Amino acid sequence: MKTQRQSAIIEILNRERIRNQEELCDALKSRGYNVTQATVSRDIKEMQLHRIPDNEGYHYALSGIHPTKGFNERRKRMFQDLVASIEFSENIIVLKTLPGAAQSVASLIDAMGNEQIIGTVAGDDTILTVVKQKNMVKNVLKEFNEFLKR
Repeated sequence: MKTQRQSAIIEILNRERIRNQEELCDALKSRGYNVTQATVSRDIKEMQLHRIPDNEGYHYALSGIHPTKGFNERRKRMFQDLVASIEFSENIIVLKTLPGAAQSVASLIDAMGNEQIIGTVAGDDTILTVVKQKNMVKNVLKEFNEFLKR
């Protein structure tokens, strides 16, 4: 499924230095995705990934700090496709996902750049999201619930 594959790409780019499409294909294949370079090329274009310079050459990165409208639409689709429920207690938000999707969704949450979120911990189908201040939980929940609306 394209949404899950693109979610995996976000996770890969958040964890690894990917220099070219071939490395991205290999990383996806090691996670069970049967992809071709053409598929990865389309994903790169659709997700608006960029090759940026570093001290070792170039590597792929997600679009800038301010996500584009297209990125927000993909994030919204991923939430709709992968998140089953959201609950909270005090300053912790618990998201239940489809089996195997928690780490991808957690990477997506981390990529949001919400300053109120200290971090996420993901298992197979559960994500713990820690919010700095208890009084900000409702704002973070509102943001998550906006992505779930169809």
